[in-house]
Formats: sequence, C-alpha cells, structure tokens
Amino acid sequence: ERMFKFHQVKHIFEILDKMRCLRKRSTVSFLGVLVIFLLFMNLYIEDSYVLEGDKQLIRETSTHQLNSERYVHTFKDLSNFSGAINVTYRYLASTPLQRKRFLTIGLSSVKRKKGNYLLETIKSIFEQSSYEELKEISVVVHLADFNSSWREVMVQDITQKFAHHIIAGRLVVIHAPEEYYPILDGLKRNYNDPEDRVRFRSKQNVDYAFLLNFCANTSDYYVMLEDDVRCSKNFLTAIKKVITSLEGTYWVTLEFSKLGYIGKLYHSHDLPRLAHFLLMFYQEMPCDWLLTHFRGLLAQKNVIRFKPSLFQHMGYYSSYKGTENKLKDDDFEEESFDIPDNPPASLYTNMNVFENYDASKAYSSVDEYFWGKPPSTGDTFVIVFENPIVIKKIKVSTGTEDRQNDILHHGALDVGENVILFKQSRQCDTYIRLGEFKNGNFEMSDVNQKIPFDIKCIRIYITKTQKEWLIIRSISIWTS
Repeated sequence: ERMFKFHQVKHIFEILDKMRCLRKRSTVSFLGVLVIFLLFMNLYIEDSYVLEGDKQLIRETSTHQLNSERYVHTFKDLSNFSGAINVTYRYLASTPLQRKRFLTIGLSSVKRKKGNYLLETIKSIFEQSSYEELKEISVVVHLADFNSSWREVMVQDITQKFAHHIIAGRLVVIHAPEEYYPILDGLKRNYNDPEDRVRFRSKQNVDYAFLLNFCANTSDYYVMLEDDVRCSKNFLTAIKKVITSLEGTYWVTLEFSKLGYIGKLYHSHDLPRLAHFLLMFYQEMPCDWLLTHFRGLLAQKNVIRFKPSLFQHMGYYSSYKGTENKLKDDDFEEESFDIPDNPPASLYTNMNVFENYDASKAYSSVDEYFWGKPPSTGDTFVIVFENPIVIKKIKVSTGTEDRQNDILHHGALDVGENVILFKQSRQCDTYIRLGEFKNGNFEMSDVNQKIPFDIKCIRIYITKTQKEWLIIRSISIWTS
C-alpha cells in the first residue's frame, strides 16, 4: 500500500513536470501552477489527503480567473493538508520522547565535500541554553544523505559527544529512506541552473519536508536551522519573549536571522501544510524562496524579523560542491539577547504621521518605526500601559542609518501615574521628568529606584521645534 501511494505521488510530479509550458516567472503563473496541481491532487490522491469540502473548493477555484486574494483564501482553506506524509523513518539515535516540548529545533545535514559543521552546531545549541531552557527544547537531526557509511560515522560521533542529551530525550537523529523520495534526475532547469544544482536544491526541499513532517507533533513551535550555525546565548528565552509580545497577533513566520532559512520560526500546527507545500514544489525553486511564498499564501504580507539576530552562519564551505560561502549576518550578537518586555499599551501622538508609519510601530519588536513630519514645541508621543508597571530600564532610539538627521534633536522623557481622558486620547494628568534626549537617544537603568510609584504613562515631550522629520526607531521597556 505504501509503494502504491508513493507511485501515485510520483505520477503527480510527472504530470506537473509536463506543465512547464504554463510556468512563467511571475507570481500569478506560479500560483496558477499550484491551483492546477491541487486539482490533480484531488483526482489522484485518496480522500485522506483532501476532504470532500476541499474537493469542491478546488473545482470552484479552477473555474474562476485566478487572483491573489482568492488564491490566498483557497490555500488557507486547504488546512486539511494536515495529515502526515506517509514515511517510515529510521531512528538512528533516540529514546522515546517523554513529553511535548515548547520548541523543536530542526536540522537537516548531508555529506559535504569540504568541512563538517554539524557537531559544532549541535554543541552550540546545547551550550548556549541554560539548564531550565534545555527542559523545553528538543533537537531533531535528519541525516539526509543516501550514503550509509557517512551516516554511520556521523551517528557514532553524535552518540559519543551527546549521549546524555539522547538519553534525556532532547536529541533525536533520524533518516528518511531513499525509496520515499520523488524523482530527482532530469528535472526542470528553472533559472538556467545546471542539472546537478537543480538536483541538489530539489532534494534539499524534500529533506526539509520529511524533517518538518516528523517534527509536527513534538512541540508547540518549530525553528529551522542549517547544519552550520552558531547560536546566541539563551536564544530560547529570547524567542519566548517575542512570542509573548505578539500574543493576539496573527503570524506565520518569525525570523531570527536574515540569512536563507536560518532561524525561521513556525507554529507546529503549520508544519504539515509546509511539508506538503515543499513536496509539491520541490523542483521549482530553492527552499528559502518557497518559504517566502508559503508565508504570503497564508496571508502574512510582511516579513517579521527581529534584531539582533539569534543565529549566525559559521560554515565556510557550502554543502553544494564545497564551494565557498562566506555569508554572515551582521545583525548577530552572541551574548544574551536582551529583548525588552514591552508590556501591553496604547500609543498616542499629536504629531503629523507620515503615511502608515504610525505610533505603534515604534513600540514593536519588529524592525519598523514611527515616522512623523517636523515636530513643534509641546508635541507629545505618549505610551499608556494597560496596567501600572514597575520599570527597570527604558531605552528610546530615534533616526536610522539611512536617515541619521531624522532624530529627536530637543526632547525629554517623562513618566506619570494617574490616567485621564484628554482630547479623545488617554494620558496622565501629571508627569515627572526622567531626563533629556542626547544625540537623539534616551537610556536609563534602575528607573524603579528613582520613581516612587508604579508607572502608567511614558511621554516623549518635544522641547524645541525642529525642521527635520522625526523617526522613533524603537521604544524598549524592561520591567522589574
């Protein structure tokens, strides 16, 4: 039965290959290929993959002219692509997972012509995590190379160096057998890539699909890494802070590195769909491009990336042909990633806001900012917290590298205790001044030792009119 299913899927991929004339380098054509492919899935794959309601939805979609909004809706409704891909994994090193963890870290690795960084990557994951953090993570390594001799050597090295983590159920090493892979030779040469590169990146997509499929039920969240990565200290605590700060916000992918598919965080409930998606389009384009399409199809329009980065590429030689790969993330910081707490709050300003650079963007952990037209004396930017808080540290940064003059040239920062309604906005009735901005920035520690009350409001006050526009890049609050 397993082989019958496999040949069904192989037949689907062969049909898709014959549709190359439909493909053009445009988003709409790409989406069209997906919809037609899903229609073929409906005709050829048994009901366990696509439920009856989804079949009707695909038929309806195929009769309408494609547009991106309808397509996103269609793909989101295909949430029943949540069944596991039928793969029997080989457990190369593991003990039974005792319980579901908070975060699974997934790595896929193949034999390299030059260099081997997998052991260093695993070591970094564990060494940069505290004892309490180790209780909440699991690491799954997919040794995806078809060379059994290499796998045996790697398993021996991993078990010798990380035996206690394997025994504790924190480290699992698996392999998906070659028999489950689709066709890897004679594929389309999209972007005029040479045949060996097309094979390499197509297999890599399947490697990751099988890894995601395995990890779907091991934790609440999943982060994708490469096998040549160094981690920031206490990266799990940083990730948990970010997730908490985004509670109630819709997101598909959070990015903790700007390189490739390093540091991409997902809800585990999205992993089955992502695994199916990578399998559908395994030969179309590189994995990081497919991840971008997946995010957009699930209606997250913008990249949500955090700085500094939590993960750094450390390999010197690529896993493809051993070519040099010196890419580095210049936003990476190895020491503790001290993400602010930024408690829930409402933000108000009487400054003239430019386009959609509204006040809330200065308070977000995401790489975005508030941008206003030149402020005048007496203008304010106010943060009103949902609940009174004890503040340990405040940091406000203005301007950007590109617009270094759009800083707050003359301003002060105040805090208040009692909230009132004032001109259709909320703010405090009286304030105590903490200090002045210097070179566009304000930073103060031990605020709780200087202020005798729990703080309900923070106010940025313009003390002198300026002719330059104002960018408030970030407002960071650490609570005690």
